[in-house]
Amino acid sequence: MNLSTVRAPKKASENRKTGRPRMGFRMGKTSARATKASVRAGGSRMLRGFEGGQMPLHRRLPKRGFTNIFRVEYVVVNLERLLELWSVKYPEVLKQAHITKRKSDRIKVLGEGELQTALTIQAHKFSKSAQEKITSAGGKFEVLA
Repeated sequence: MNLSTVRAPKKASENRKTGRPRMGFRMGKTSARATKASVRAGGSRMLRGFEGGQMPLHRRLPKRGFTNIFRVEYVVVNLERLLELWSVKYPEVLKQAHITKRKSDRIKVLGEGELQTALTIQAHKFSKSAQEKITSAGGKFEVLA
């Protein structure tokens, strides 16, 4: 016996499924076929978060609270922190001093600390105590749009 003389047995390469599947045929109506649409047509186009029928994580976790999409964020700066910088406080100067991350950050000045020198401070918002301390020291505050 030699590997070059070995042959497959008779009918080994024949197609077992001859004829169309129908009732009474040995391969019935749904035999050897996927009956669920997710497998048959577009199983790869599942929704995000689909976990095979298990309740998805985003539905298992509790939903709490409310997120206001119109909220305006401010970077809070105290008067005592402004004293360490220059005489005129622009948002660009605060960006250079690494107090804000972007030039577009909105700045709110709070009245923590004492102010002895007259400063002109420009910011988007001021607390009442900050306004009083700036004007009592002889300075000015300018509200940016």
